[in-house]
Amino acid sequence: MNISRSGIIGLGLAILLFAILPAVSGGQWSKIFTSTACFTLATAGITFMYSRLGLVSLGQVALMGIGGWVMLRMNHAFEFPFEINLAVAAAVTTVFGWILALPALRMRGLYLALITLMAAGGVEIILSTYRFPNGGDGFWGVTSSVSAPFRRPELAQSDTAYLRYVIAITTLGFLLIEAHRRLAPGRAWAMIRRSEAAAYSSGINVLYYKAWAFGLSGLLAGVAGGLLAGTLGLLDPSTFRASESIMLFALAVVGGARFWLGAVIAGVLYRVLPALFNDWGLNADLTLVIFGAALLHAITTAPDGLAGQIINLFRREVKSS
Repeated sequence: MNISRSGIIGLGLAILLFAILPAVSGGQWSKIFTSTACFTLATAGITFMYSRLGLVSLGQVALMGIGGWVMLRMNHAFEFPFEINLAVAAAVTTVFGWILALPALRMRGLYLALITLMAAGGVEIILSTYRFPNGGDGFWGVTSSVSAPFRRPELAQSDTAYLRYVIAITTLGFLLIEAHRRLAPGRAWAMIRRSEAAAYSSGINVLYYKAWAFGLSGLLAGVAGGLLAGTLGLLDPSTFRASESIMLFALAVVGGARFWLGAVIAGVLYRVLPALFNDWGLNADLTLVIFGAALLHAITTAPDGLAGQIINLFRREVKSS
């Protein structure tokens, strides 16, 4: 199976990050880079839906919240290993992804975006009202006392080791998308994006492959939310506001939805840039101005986003050398 040039760049970047980033970061920055990797994985679900099917889903951050909720509940309620809890969180969000696929079976574009955004708003209200599990009794598992400890994987107890663990899982998520793109689902998605009528006439089960895409996107979001829960051992409902789904989609466009690198750029802009502004003593809300200017740039002059520009520059350098 041939790997595209963007895929080679993505794999090289993943290896570089795995080897170097944990070694040069420490303390709070290890947690920031870990959350960056988590949101990068969630963004990958947005980018492949948009680039392969032309579908705009604004419920990805909400699905991350659901995955994080399940991960915390499983951690506090049972003695299962981390990986089993993560698998359960991914399975639950896959089902929720299929539920979100129901309106996509009959509509797309603005109406689909609005419906998924409304669903994200509903999840936001529920999480804000009942909060995330922290070791309490009952279904919601919430207590006003100190939170119970969170059990990380045996091989990733320290922040540095956990960062490497998350980078590895994120890379596997990208490889899962790439495998789908090159096999039957990817070919079906490409046909559906061109014309649903043509896909139907070619014998492609459009409803089945749309549901497949939403399920895969939900799985990635659930894994991302579960990994994010392990960063601090607790989660804040404000992290999963419906407006954050809009922001993440906008940054996916800025980064470049057609490329692996685009999701990485989106994750870095979303988590690292505001942290840098805080370190520099600047208001992190100023990043919204930068994001707006970057989105305008992407829409008007860079349809493939920053990743497309970087890859084109890399190609020109290779040809000239």
